[in-house]
Amino acid sequence: MGAWSNIVGVFTDIDDTLTTDGEITPDALQALTDLRDAGLPVIAVTGRPVGWSAPFALAWPLRAIVAENGAVALIPGDIDQISRQRLSGKREQLSKIYQQDAATRVRNFDQLQRAAARVLREVPGSTLAHDSAGRETDIAIDHSEFSHLDDARIAQAVAVLQAEGLNATVSSIHINGWIGTHDKWQGACWIARTLLGRDLPAEAGRWLYVGDSTNDQVMFEHLPQSVGVANIRRFESRLRHLPRYITRAERGAGFAEAARALLADKARAATP
Repeated sequence: MGAWSNIVGVFTDIDDTLTTDGEITPDALQALTDLRDAGLPVIAVTGRPVGWSAPFALAWPLRAIVAENGAVALIPGDIDQISRQRLSGKREQLSKIYQQDAATRVRNFDQLQRAAARVLREVPGSTLAHDSAGRETDIAIDHSEFSHLDDARIAQAVAVLQAEGLNATVSSIHINGWIGTHDKWQGACWIARTLLGRDLPAEAGRWLYVGDSTNDQVMFEHLPQSVGVANIRRFESRLRHLPRYITRAERGAGFAEAARALLADKARAATP
């Protein structure tokens, strides 16, 4: 990998980066625990919905999950009592915070539904993602989780969403559409500032990002210490911005590989 002794935290995708076949593997879960125990906060940034993300925000040793491509964050503990929660180690509740106010979210909802309906009408075989009921600020079309769309139909769906005035991006399983200026990078900057009081752009070289798909390339672009798990090679030809490193292993095993390399660099730097 690289010399990561100055890394202060980790951002990561979830699907096909932390998870393998839809489940977190023991090695990836242990990697999250080891990073937390080493004092390195791990924040997941995902296109998944906030409703889907809530159980994992409570169960996994994450500092937060930023869901729906940057729109909303789940933080274990009461956000007004973050310092006390950090000291006590309690994870009894979740705080949910949004980038958009309630009026904006309501106003966007109808436009999102119209765009989704148009995709379903015009793109043969298209279906809403199974997790759609948990979405508050975006829509998702399934292309590889439970249904399959070929590259041409994925491109067609993206074009329809963009014609309807939405931002659109493609993850390893879904096509996401949303309204607003946020994306994974902007959401990461927002949560780093809000939760940790850190200026992510100013210290971009001190954060690691791990991802696997085209919707991660905005993070690869801005964070020079970026890692793609090996299954990113499926999307490599479509990426304008590549990760600096690619692991030997795929999915959760690849995340665990990156975590071990990071912790080894930290340990070497700490050895007199």
